[in-house]
Amino acid sequence: MSSTQLPKSISVVIPTLNEQDGIKPTIDSIPKDKLAELGYSLEILVIDGNSTDLTREIASAMGAKIILEKRKGYGRAYKTGFSEAKGDIIVTLDADGTYPAELIPDYIRYLNEKKLDFITVNRFSKMEDNAMLITHRIGNKLLSLVTSLLYSIEVKDSQSGMWIMSKTFADAINLLSDDFSFSEEIKIVAFRFFKAIELDGKYYKRTGKQKLATFNDGWKNLKYLFQFRSLVKFAVKSTHENVAERPVIKNRKILKQYSDDSI
Repeated sequence: MSSTQLPKSISVVIPTLNEQDGIKPTIDSIPKDKLAELGYSLEILVIDGNSTDLTREIASAMGAKIILEKRKGYGRAYKTGFSEAKGDIIVTLDADGTYPAELIPDYIRYLNEKKLDFITVNRFSKMEDNAMLITHRIGNKLLSLVTSLLYSIEVKDSQSGMWIMSKTFADAINLLSDDFSFSEEIKIVAFRFFKAIELDGKYYKRTGKQKLATFNDGWKNLKYLFQFRSLVKFAVKSTHENVAERPVIKNRKILKQYSDDSI
């Protein structure tokens, strides 16, 4: 890398709340050596909601930086994580081992090659048996359909929590939700105002206890989709408010050179 180039760096942001069973395999699954070979420095940020088990101790022992966020909420954890992240690229993972962290280098390559701002990963394209409850599948399909209809964007998995984004994108947005609806909110903003795409991924069986309350959280997310229609215009910070709405990039598979074995 020449002296005129900025260092390439990645921040992996992981929200946690009593994830002592899942946090070690999640961090282990991050391809640290491969990212180093590609010239990336790496920081792992665990945004912990005041766990009462050994989550923080295990993550710290594995080299993660622990940020205690006592304000509750999935979205709140991510807002804190984005503000603390130092990487040029931010990657998000759940702490239960469900997302394909091994594919991070492929997604980052695609982000760079296509000059994208944001990638979200579709869990339904390659899901392990029994990885998701049927009620969650039905609820997700409904929420994804409503999201697409209300906001004229094409998203098959509106509730996915694995994203790859530029730090400039994270700094430009002004998201409101502190709850699970943060996931649909960030996609709406990304697809409406930036260069965004949904790519195929994988989804594995969860390690540890399920946190999502199917009907309660699903209902909240559905209501938020309607509430957010009057707020979406405020989702880009004032210094970026002249960003024109860009056409949605149609869903597509990762480039052919990425083999079926890796994606």
